[in-house]
Amino acid sequence: MKLFIKRFDQLNINELYEILKVRQDIFILEQQCLYPDIDFIDKKSLHIFYQEKGKIIAYLRLFERDTYTCQFGRIISLNRRQGFGTSLINESLRWLKQKKKYTKVYIEAQKYAIEFYEKLGFHAISNVFLEDGIEHVKMERFI
Repeated sequence: MKLFIKRFDQLNINELYEILKVRQDIFILEQQCLYPDIDFIDKKSLHIFYQEKGKIIAYLRLFERDTYTCQFGRIISLNRRQGFGTSLINESLRWLKQKKKYTKVYIEAQKYAIEFYEKLGFHAISNVFLEDGIEHVKMERFI
């Protein structure tokens, strides 16, 4: 398993295809949620993922929210409850800490995952709200 951190223009066509496929499989098909996944944020994002034997097994995208805040989104771990999601977020936080550009990370977590993110140091900053028919909560943590 290898960690990759790439800008959009650094992704090869196979990596981009894999990213779009896993996002579609999880967020659109599995969760039965129709929404525009291709939203042009990818072009200004870093794509952070674990790959094993040419397949993406965990993924998130990181983009700037404001001068001091970045946002994690589209967080996926295909092999759930095996630590890949935790490891991916921790590696992303370590990388951000080294860059020293941002002071906090913002996420919009699905309600069922609040406890998972709390264990990683995030705390809720909003009430539950609906996005694309799924309950979410805004969360953040300082780097």
